[in-house]
Amino acid sequence: MGAVEPCKSLSPTQVFWGDTHVHSAFSADSYLFGNLTLSPEHAYRFARGEEVKTSTGQQAQLQRPLDFLVVADHAENLGMMQGIESREPALLAIPGMKKWVETFEALGDNKGGFVRFFSKLGNPELNDAKAQQVFWDLSVKMADEANQPGTFTTLPGFEWSPTPDGNNLHRVIIFREGGGFADQVLPFATFNSEDPRDLWNYLAQYETTTGGQVFAIPHNANGSNGLMFPAESPDGRPIGREYAALRAQWEPLIEVVQYKGDAEAPPLLSPQDAYADFYTWDQGNLLASAPKEPWMLRHEYARGALKLGLEIELRTGANPYQFGMIGSTDSHTSLSSVDDNDFRGNHPGNEPQADRIAQTLIPASHEKLADIMVKDIAAAGSAAVWATENTRSAIFDALRRREVYATTGPRITLRFFGGWNFDDGSASDPLHVSRGYQHGVPMGSVMPRRSAGAGAPTFLVSAMKDPMGANLDRVQIIKGWVDQEGASQERVYDVLWSEDQALEDGELPRMPSGVVGATYRNDRGAVQLSGTWRDPDFNLQEAAFYYVRVLEIPTPNWVAHDIAQFELSAPQTTAQEHRERAYSSPIWYRPGADRLADE
Repeated sequence: MGAVEPCKSLSPTQVFWGDTHVHSAFSADSYLFGNLTLSPEHAYRFARGEEVKTSTGQQAQLQRPLDFLVVADHAENLGMMQGIESREPALLAIPGMKKWVETFEALGDNKGGFVRFFSKLGNPELNDAKAQQVFWDLSVKMADEANQPGTFTTLPGFEWSPTPDGNNLHRVIIFREGGGFADQVLPFATFNSEDPRDLWNYLAQYETTTGGQVFAIPHNANGSNGLMFPAESPDGRPIGREYAALRAQWEPLIEVVQYKGDAEAPPLLSPQDAYADFYTWDQGNLLASAPKEPWMLRHEYARGALKLGLEIELRTGANPYQFGMIGSTDSHTSLSSVDDNDFRGNHPGNEPQADRIAQTLIPASHEKLADIMVKDIAAAGSAAVWATENTRSAIFDALRRREVYATTGPRITLRFFGGWNFDDGSASDPLHVSRGYQHGVPMGSVMPRRSAGAGAPTFLVSAMKDPMGANLDRVQIIKGWVDQEGASQERVYDVLWSEDQALEDGELPRMPSGVVGATYRNDRGAVQLSGTWRDPDFNLQEAAFYYVRVLEIPTPNWVAHDIAQFELSAPQTTAQEHRERAYSSPIWYRPGADRLADE
């Protein structure tokens, strides 16, 4: 599968909102958490705006339907728990299945106790190809039946979930086509391999065999304890060109934000960045079974990985971490929920209720780690896609070419173009989007060759607030580069801000909070921010990347809404406000682009 070029012949004019990471009762862990009956079909119904009864009996409906959805149930024992209860013939034919059924029946209503039989996310004793095929075929069929071209898009998918020693290496796998393609293979599970290179071989074989298209999206890199973005191969040697090229080919995106934390940048790696600490989960690995060490952080946060990718490309000629960024939920309730004022939780056990902010989400199993509490989770994230239409092919292709961005939930509209000759009037031009495609490249792309007479690269940025959300505080451009000594660097530039703010000694001060309980002032900030920016520190010889971060004014988080709704006393040291945000996919500059276009 070759790289997908920026879309210029038919420029995307619409942004579509979706979620590429939802779990239904077909996921063994979701079922054991208490999601016993909500299948992928229920997930699609909820996402397109229908009212659904949750696993705890609550009525739930989205304030705003989604445009697309990927149900990505765990490949490990896919559908097995529902199969045990439904007595699927293919499952009953598994040797020793009677024992499992009898054990399950003996638990009565305490089906969650079945988790003690599971060593990780699944149990290899239940791994059976025929049984897996039953539920994978059903998953693909449900996706096909829910797909409504032009109105609501579904893409078949699953999650590969290796967790060696409690460290997260999970990927969501997304298929472009449904029945007749995706159902020609079985989902690739941890039981098959825990090596990402074997996953990439599986993806390549799928494309060769079926003629379809597929790719993978890593998530929760912040729980990998340094494994997600390595500098070395498993054999201990520095990553070579082949590994780098394969990873870039098969993993064009990362899920940078979801309920288990934000993975853009931690304060320890970016101490000069006042806004780096956003739901940072950096005390331990995914299962809270091993503490974090400082060296691990650059191998599990997006900004560190983007810089590492430049270093590897300088050495090998290929960048393994040339990825775009999206957000999603990782919901295990079958319900994609991101709004803080109506947060549905991510497990059935933490759906709206008076005591959920006091609940433990992940109990620590290491003496140096504290339990991860439900009050510390984020209300997940959203995937924004610039595409020509709301269809499988258009959504998939936009994801594949990285013309996408992440938000922490709000539907902030964000455009980002890079070129060599955008002037100060470009942003105010009614045709600035057309100019962006005509004279530059969109987010997710590599800068074009430098035009004659051009100096530093210029960037065209436009951000508009969520119509139902908070005003915008500022727009920042984050730059990372490799200097002449071969060391990677970074800098955050404030490039646009609202009229009610002003620089003080060359710095843009932090906007004071206007949050009171579950309310906030929305009479400051900006509805829209747009403009052009030229890199004042550009060096022709230094490889670099640039991405946009948009910050909202302070708003109450879901904990504040719970405290108000259930009339609770706020626990001490409990955050009740945050600055929601959007992250664009980067634009890369390669020193080879310093050659003039007319040379």
